[in-house]
Amino acid sequence: MSCMSEGVPSALAAARDSIDALLRDRGLRRTTPELTTESLLRGAAASGLLEVAADGGVAGSTAACVLAAAVDRLGSGAAEPPLVAAARLNAGVLALVPVVRRSPLQALARLHVLAAAGSCSDDLLGRPRPDPEVARRLQRLSAQLVAPSRAPAIAVAALAHAEVATLAPFARDNALVGRALERLLLVARGVDPSSMVVPEAGHLALVPRYRSGLEAYAGGAAAGRREWLLYACAAVGEAVSASPLR
Repeated sequence: MSCMSEGVPSALAAARDSIDALLRDRGLRRTTPELTTESLLRGAAASGLLEVAADGGVAGSTAACVLAAAVDRLGSGAAEPPLVAAARLNAGVLALVPVVRRSPLQALARLHVLAAAGSCSDDLLGRPRPDPEVARRLQRLSAQLVAPSRAPAIAVAALAHAEVATLAPFARDNALVGRALERLLLVARGVDPSSMVVPEAGHLALVPRYRSGLEAYAGGAAAGRREWLLYACAAVGEAVSASPLR
């Protein structure tokens, strides 16, 4: 998961600084379980909306209104199926922190079960497609996630997200799983231990760049990975703005 290309290290450092500033230089003095729950709900709403979002994005105050309305729909039981799936997924994501540290593929399978339950036949839940290329790339991803590394955690999480979303190892809901994996890794690697940042909202606010960044990553070239990482760093700023700590 090498990411040391022009502009990327400084962008990653700035993204990490923005999270640290939100968390008061790692003091976490204002976090509570209720705030974590709110962050997870906002993230679920954003991730679900991304499944049906147009390419225009919903930045700034509009994004806050759209997210608030989606959270309200989740609370009232009137939310669209993708939002319900994302809420179920985010409700279970933090329990997988110890799992992803020792067995990333097990965590990935569980994320898919949470996302696709009720919309996918039982024999497909948590089971990657029987494709040698899918198996090879998932094994490589797993090895990278458990190997000692000095790579910035934001980069690791962003690249894992893109790998799952573009490889599409499961029958459905791969993008939902990829975004949940990104949040999970930010927690597991100590960047955001109380899950106060809302990475899904960052992607929703920058929909055109999100789509194009994933397309660039899928091309498999170093330039595409660089484009994705630079985008991911920009999305962190939006993710911080969407935090319930704001």
